[in-house]
Amino acid sequence: MVDIKEKINDIVEKIKDNPDIKEQFEKDPVKAIEKLIGVDLPDDVIEKVIDGVKAKLTADKIGDIAGKFKKLF
Repeated sequence: MVDIKEKINDIVEKIKDNPDIKEQFEKDPVKAIEKLIGVDLPDDVIEKVIDGVKAKLTADKIGDIAGKFKKLF
């Protein structure tokens, strides 16, 4: 069985490290995810992965912004 949390973390790291993958994810997240993991997943699973990746990217971005504000004070 695939550990979805682990896959999400792997995907997030790949997206953060590669602007081309990030752009593809923004345009067509399903194809980007399937390309990254090399598997054609069922729609319900791929949607959960996409939602998890988006949430993690947003959380990481908010954490980065909060970190920058802390440096100001």
